[in-house]
Amino acid sequence: MLPFAITGEPRVRLRRKDLDATTKDLTETPLRDAARAYVSIAASSFGGPAAQIAVIHRVVVEEKHWLDEPAFVRALSFCMLLPGPEAQQLVTYVGWRLHGLKGGLAAGLLFVAPGFVTMLLLSILYATAGDISFVAALFVGLKPAVLPVVLEAVVRLKRRAAGGVLGTMIATIAFVAIFAFHVPFPLIVLGGALVGFLAERSADPLMLAGGRERLAGEWRHTMRVAGAWLLIWLVPVGFLVLLLGRDNVLATQAAFFSRVAVVTFGGAYAVLAYVAQQAVDVYAWLTPGEMLDGLGLAETTPGPLIMVVQFVAFLGAYRQPGTLDPIVAGILGSVVTVWVTFAPSLMFIFVGAPWIERITRNQRLAAALAGVTAAVVGVVLNLGVWFAVHTLFSDVSDRSFGWMSLPVPEPSSFQPVVALIAIAAAIALFRFRISLLGVLAGGAALGVVAHTLGVV
Repeated sequence: MLPFAITGEPRVRLRRKDLDATTKDLTETPLRDAARAYVSIAASSFGGPAAQIAVIHRVVVEEKHWLDEPAFVRALSFCMLLPGPEAQQLVTYVGWRLHGLKGGLAAGLLFVAPGFVTMLLLSILYATAGDISFVAALFVGLKPAVLPVVLEAVVRLKRRAAGGVLGTMIATIAFVAIFAFHVPFPLIVLGGALVGFLAERSADPLMLAGGRERLAGEWRHTMRVAGAWLLIWLVPVGFLVLLLGRDNVLATQAAFFSRVAVVTFGGAYAVLAYVAQQAVDVYAWLTPGEMLDGLGLAETTPGPLIMVVQFVAFLGAYRQPGTLDPIVAGILGSVVTVWVTFAPSLMFIFVGAPWIERITRNQRLAAALAGVTAAVVGVVLNLGVWFAVHTLFSDVSDRSFGWMSLPVPEPSSFQPVVALIAIAAAIALFRFRISLLGVLAGGAALGVVAHTLGVV
């Protein structure tokens, strides 16, 4: 039965007054305290979406108890359905649940801020000095320090979101499909939703009694919110085009990265090949080697991996400044690009977040969402495996086996020092209960020492 068969838990019918009571409990957390937690999450969010989701889970579910496991996996499933960086959307949803619009804005913007500032400073150094190898020394120990948090989060999500037989099957098929066959993420999500929906239709009719609630959505409010955010997002783009002309680099970047923002399904890697091709071959903003350098910076600095577009925009505007100072042009390019990248993400959350709990009160839609959630567990497992392999081995290549393509590490590239840092981080986190920021600081220090000694 769905969602019982997917999650392994009995179905619970939510009532409006239950949701109101939950919201009342959540709002007892002062916004100031929540903001500090968002900054902590952002400062700890290294290593791509798997690591970021794990950090958010640890803080929001385990430490602060702002969401329980079912609410967390529902929110994660919803965010993975949307274009844009799912980790930033997830923390925005948490802020919205706690404090409404101002809480969502605080969470979403604070999650991006540390990465924006870091990437801006590194972009300036890269453009002016050309050598930022010291960054590798600083961040080499951060990924292995985050690795145990990622693996723990994957286990917890699987246990809660795909505990039933059907849920385990959906998660397994989703993992194999994306890991070995590179099936597009939207197809995996649609497949999970379809299986959930069809399984609900075939459920025991007695289990469906009384479950035909209609989705009572406030469509006018939804359309007003969507219209307001479309204006907030697109009016600055139109203003730049009218003021500077279509051929100006800032206007071009605003229009280009606005398009990118609405096709980024399934994580940043799904769209970065297109960004690289356009930025290098069409607009000549940077070279292929510089694109790889930017991706390396984005992987080792806090914030979503899609922050690499900020690096691309800075170099493009820096080299085509027009009448502006190159540094000023680069900074403006960074600001414009980050805005058009993340404004749509905020819009999607503020438009869609009020519907998440409403969907769970409609059994057919709840069943489809449960199928999506199980599929998302497989996708997150894929991210976790990818993250672990690329952290522990320095040389990983894709190899084809018929229709399959698997990331195969070179055994000789195994990094024992990195593995030891990951083990030490796991002991510090789970045995001695040291804070995540403390563990990350220790990992960074060990990484600097190892890099200085030349053992990594």
